[in-house]
Amino acid sequence: MPERTAPEWLIEDGIGETRALLIEGEQVLAARLIWSGELRAGEQCKAKLTAKLAGTRRGVALLDNGSEALVDHLPPGVTEGQMLDVTITRAALAERGRLKRAQARVVSGEAANPQSPLLNGTNVRHFPTGLWEEVWHAASSTSLDFPGGEILVSVTPAMTVIDVDGIGAPRDVALAAVPAIARALRWFDIAGNIGIDFPTLAAKADRRAVDEALDAALAGWPHEGTAMNGFGFVQLVARLEGPSLLHRFATSRVGMCARYALRIAERAEGHGPLIELRVHPALKAKLKPEWLTELARRTGREVRVETDPALALEAPSAQIIST
Repeated sequence: MPERTAPEWLIEDGIGETRALLIEGEQVLAARLIWSGELRAGEQCKAKLTAKLAGTRRGVALLDNGSEALVDHLPPGVTEGQMLDVTITRAALAERGRLKRAQARVVSGEAANPQSPLLNGTNVRHFPTGLWEEVWHAASSTSLDFPGGEILVSVTPAMTVIDVDGIGAPRDVALAAVPAIARALRWFDIAGNIGIDFPTLAAKADRRAVDEALDAALAGWPHEGTAMNGFGFVQLVARLEGPSLLHRFATSRVGMCARYALRIAERAEGHGPLIELRVHPALKAKLKPEWLTELARRTGREVRVETDPALALEAPSAQIIST
């Protein structure tokens, strides 16, 4: 694949998911992930109003895919049971023990547009070797290294929290962490409320230096933010449109790993009529029959799934076998 000197979105149509990477040269600038069957932000669909919230222009509607959404901008006179054209403004978000409904807004028939693609980018059969793996494993570990330390990223119902940990003078550690923080926000597709816990910096000049470095690193990334307080804490807010890679690992690690296993199997090289996919036993039940059928269709080979409890969820293997 030729080297790309200008940033370009590449889109890989996987089994059970669609993946996208923003690539410049051989570097990943950002990543996005959508699972098959999900309604995403910007997508338009039909919805049946099932409940109106008294005194507001909001209600609950049943969407095409059978899920519910909170709907805003209800027109005057609309009644329960009426069909509406809506645009998804935020996809549904799974959290531990609950599911946050999608959010949607009513649009008029004239304003309805055909569904747009995931991104305006180039569809490729496979990403350049190693790039998706680097992002995926970093998201799986919820951490990124920087010189002298690492950042740890945690998902909570209220916000995503980034903890900076390193060795050295607090100012130096904080400044060294900024590029990794900027990379994590874009690689993991993080949005919503974000808290960054830097080392405590007593001097206002040191705090201002970190604020300026963070502003520069996040230029072009739409957000609002606070200045660092006396305890080293910075809060950012970015428009939330769907689950980040970290949200998916936090709420459905087995699902993430099952889809990754299919990608490993699809990319297996060699000669022979059979793909043997080896996975942790917990993954086998997540491998839907239709996914395995699609894997066989794409590769032109029979698929056999073997389990190995010694394998980590994140470390499937695949080989092509001659029989």
